Amino acid sequence: QKTQAIVKQACQKAGIDVELKSVTSSVYFSSDVANPDTYSKFYADIQMFTTTMNEPDPTQFMRQFLSSEIASKENKWQGRNITRWRNDEYDKAFATAEGELDPVKRAALFIKMNDLVVGDPTVIPVVYRMRVSAVAQKLKTSLSAWDTDFWDLRNWYRET
Repeated sequence: QKTQAIVKQACQKAGIDVELKSVTSSVYFSSDVANPDTYSKFYADIQMFTTTMNEPDPTQFMRQFLSSEIASKENKWQGRNITRWRNDEYDKAFATAEGELDPVKRAALFIKMNDLVVGDPTVIPVVYRMRVSAVAQKLKTSLSAWDTDFWDLRNWYRET
């Protein structure tokens, strides 16, 4: 909320009136399609939306900007693209990245996609929230380059 107040103040200095609207999380993240205040409806001109990439591979995170993922009445507001941004170049780069095996070429495709998103501008990155993970030294787990820290939780064990 402090970040929102800072953005509102900056907008006011530029002569732009901003109304801050706070919605409780149980309403905002509700799957009730009749509710106009859910995050997938996005009935505002600007919205502060905090999302983080939980896995090392960016595929799942970047899927939220695909044209095929646009949230709409037709898909009961279940699409991940809540900004309803469309970009054929982005969609093509994403499809190419999904099949690219060369890690350098794949990384370049994701950098290109990121540049398209922030350059349009669909998203204006303001704050990056760090994600911290820690485990006890005797707790043994295998890390994945493709999934979250908890992907293999059922196989964790403690050394004696």
